[in-house]
Amino acid sequence: MMTDLTDLVLTIVRPLVTQPDLVKLDVEESADFYEYNLSVAPEDIGRIIGKQGRVAKAIRTIVYGVRTEGTKKIRLNILDGK
Repeated sequence: MMTDLTDLVLTIVRPLVTQPDLVKLDVEESADFYEYNLSVAPEDIGRIIGKQGRVAKAIRTIVYGVRTEGTKKIRLNILDGK
């Protein structure tokens, strides 16, 4: 399940950025969430967030639509590479 979701996020994100090799997705599990921490090259952060956050919102809509087993929710964090 986790690898499927990781692949899904990477498949969506990689074509959007200028440096797909620098796209990194780490997964952390907490009591209530599966935290997906996405980091991209600093010059690509704007491409992932998009105007008024539209691209990030669209990515999150897709990811949050994926059903998980149990009660844990998915959270996608877009890390600012600063």
